[in-house]
Amino acid sequence: MTGAGAGANLLALRSHNAALVLDLLRTAGADGISRLELAERTGLTPQAVSKITARLREDGLAAEAGRRASTGGKPRTVLRLVPEAAYAVGVHLDRDEVRAVLVDLRGTVVGERRAVLDLGAGAGAVLTAVTEAVRVAVTDAVRVADAVRATGADAVRVADAVRATGADAVPVPVTDAVRVADEVRATGADAVPVPVADAVRAKAAEAVRGTATDALPAGPLLARAGSLLGVGVALPGPLDHVRGVLHRVTGFPEWDGFPLREALAERLGVPVVVDKDTNAAALGLAAGGEGGSFAYLHLGTGLGAGLVIGGSVHRGARTGAGEFGHQVIRLDGPPCTCGDRGCLEALCLGAVARGDVEEAARVLGAGAANLVGLLDIDVVLLGGRTVAATPEAFVRGVGAVLGARARRTGEDAVPVRVAPGGGRVVAVGAAQLVLGPVFGRGDG
Repeated sequence: MTGAGAGANLLALRSHNAALVLDLLRTAGADGISRLELAERTGLTPQAVSKITARLREDGLAAEAGRRASTGGKPRTVLRLVPEAAYAVGVHLDRDEVRAVLVDLRGTVVGERRAVLDLGAGAGAVLTAVTEAVRVAVTDAVRVADAVRATGADAVRVADAVRATGADAVPVPVTDAVRVADEVRATGADAVPVPVADAVRAKAAEAVRGTATDALPAGPLLARAGSLLGVGVALPGPLDHVRGVLHRVTGFPEWDGFPLREALAERLGVPVVVDKDTNAAALGLAAGGEGGSFAYLHLGTGLGAGLVIGGSVHRGARTGAGEFGHQVIRLDGPPCTCGDRGCLEALCLGAVARGDVEEAARVLGAGAANLVGLLDIDVVLLGGRTVAATPEAFVRGVGAVLGARARRTGEDAVPVRVAPGGGRVVAVGAAQLVLGPVFGRGDG
C-alpha cells in the first residue's frame, strides 16, 4: 500500500475511494496516471478503479491524457485531473490588508485581489472588504482568462459580452475557451455558469459540514457559482477553527466571540472555513509537497507558527497551537499587544522597527531553536512580508542560531529556508482548507 493510503471496496466508502483516486490524478499532473497504477497505489481492485474513473470522467473531473506503452498487451490509457472542473477561493485577512485568490483543483492561482484593510474598522467594514475582494478575484479571472484564451470571432464576442454585462455578469471562471464561446453563442451576454459535478459539490459540502452550516442561504454574490466549492479564510489568531468563531485576536480584542464563518457564509452564499493564517499556510505547503514534520514561521504584522507533525497540521485541542510569537523569552521585557511582556513577537518586531534586522533574525532563531528542541522537526520555513523584505538576512540569522544549538547537542543542524509561494502562501493555503477534503486530506 503506497501513496494515497488504503482504499476500501465498500459502497459506503465510495466517496472516500473517489477522493483517493482524485488526489493521485492531481499529483500525477499533466502526464497523468493509468488505471493499473491507480489500483496499485490505492489498494483498490481494478474493477473498482474502473468504476470510479468512469464516474469521474462522466462528471468532467477526469479526462484521457493519451496512452502509455505497457510491458505486454495493448497500451494503457492514461487519465488526468481536469483542474478547471471546480474552484476554491482563499482569503488572507491580515491586520492591514486583505488578499483573495481563486484557485483551480490543482491549486493554481487563476484570479487575485489585494486591497488595504483595517482589521479594527469594525465587523461591517471588514466583511464588506472581504466580500469585495472575493468578488473581484472571481470576476477578474473571468475577464482576463476566458477572454484571452478564446480565439477568433468568439474571442471578440466573449470580450464584448464581459464588457457589456459588468463585473457580476459571469460569476465563475470557465477556462475552456470552447465552452465559453458556446455559452456566449447560446445565451448572449448572460452566459450561464458551468456547474461542477454533483459528486465534487457533495464531497465539499460533506467535508465542511463541521465547519459550515448545512444549508447556507443564497447570498447576493456567489449563489449561482456552481463550480465554486467554497471560501477558506485565514487570519491571525487566536480563534476556534471548528466553530469558525474568533477569540481575542492579538491587538484587536473587540473581535472576541464574533462568528466570522457564519457572517461570511450569509454574504457569500457558499461554504466558508476559517482558520489561523499560519495553519493555512502550513496546510498549503504540505499539500504542495513539503513532507515530514516542519514549522512555518510567519513574520509579518505579527509572528506565529504553523506546525505540521507527521504530515498533518497540528492545531491543538482548541486551535491554540502555534501561538509562537507569544512565548515569553525575556521576563519584564517590552510590552506586547497580547498584554504580556517580553514576548518573542514584541522583541522581534521591535528590532525590525529599529532597523536591526540581524537582531530580529537572532531573536527569531532563538524561538525556532525552542521549537526544534520541543518537537524535533525536520525543517524550518520562513515567510511573511517582513521576512520577504530581507530573506537572506533572516535565513542566515535563524540558521546561525540553529547551527550553534546543533553543535552543542551533537545533532545535525535543522535546515532553514524561505517558504515557497511568496506573499500568496497564506491565501493559497486558505483555499486548501476547502480543497483538501475533496482529495481525502482530512486536516483541511
